[in-house]
Amino acid sequence: MGKPKAKRLKAAHHESSDATSDVAASAIADSYNEQIRPLLDAVDRLRHLKVTQEGIQLPTIVVVGDQSSGKSSVLESLAGISLPRGQGICTRVPLVMRLKDDPSAAAGSQPMLQLEYGRGRVVATSERKVADAIDEATAEIAGSGKGISDAPITLVVRKRGVPDLTLVDLPGITRVPVKGQPDNIYDQVSKIIMEYIAPKESIILNVLSATVDFPTCESIRMSQKVDRNGERTLAVVTKSDKAPEGLLDKVTMDDVNIGLGYVCVRNRVGDETYDQARAEEERLFRDHPLLSKIDKSMVGIPVLAQRLMQIQGAIIAKCLPDIVKQINDRPAPSSSRCHRI
Repeated sequence: MGKPKAKRLKAAHHESSDATSDVAASAIADSYNEQIRPLLDAVDRLRHLKVTQEGIQLPTIVVVGDQSSGKSSVLESLAGISLPRGQGICTRVPLVMRLKDDPSAAAGSQPMLQLEYGRGRVVATSERKVADAIDEATAEIAGSGKGISDAPITLVVRKRGVPDLTLVDLPGITRVPVKGQPDNIYDQVSKIIMEYIAPKESIILNVLSATVDFPTCESIRMSQKVDRNGERTLAVVTKSDKAPEGLLDKVTMDDVNIGLGYVCVRNRVGDETYDQARAEEERLFRDHPLLSKIDKSMVGIPVLAQRLMQIQGAIIAKCLPDIVKQINDRPAPSSSRCHRI
């Protein structure tokens, strides 16, 4: 009889520990929502008001990466939805992704999605149709070919469990045009990227494939132009399971000045659900003979989401007072318009 009692006590202890962890996680989430969410909403409204056209820079997490670096996989994992994929450039316009946690939604319920683009165009869509909706909006803005445009599309994702983040995904960097792309595609993409990453208010999320040498990545070269010491650059390393040899040295020696650190992730494979992909990712970094040696504070999509929220909160808190001052210093028509946020 004693042994079953001990087991019951042990089980009760684990349940108590789990409950304590849940309470702690909930408290952290509540604290974040109370302190950072209003600031993020304010910045999103300012972005919607196009104050950047008046020379006011907003704190922004900008996602850059060479073509086929795994950018789409990272963004899909953060948002928990599928994005357009295919040959050549998939992201042909800046895609502003506004992720909003919806704690009131039932577990497993469908997310609420809408696209905003053009002159006040708002299109509600679904998880099943969002990739097609983005393709259609892109074609409307940048044409049906493979050309690009600097006019953004905003994708609002309200879903239970997503991190509260606003990210700007930019076209992937390509040196050699594919059929249908303009000859100066590299110059066009570079111009858009540099406009977004140059302001000191921008945080650069540099997406690097574990299968390549980091110093050869064009996205690294571009970010070093505007952030030589990497003080506002965070790197996410994709395809970790495809090239585990030497990855620990790559992310600890840091030959390319990534000041905000590295996070290594595993890309979702085939028809895996996002929950299955995260379970496989956790198993990979726990059990793999090489990847298990990487510090746990540097691996996994959940770690990446947490790091991005922390960085985003810090940059908004740092920049917002100056943004408010700039708005207040504007002539009456602009300032009165912005004061309505």
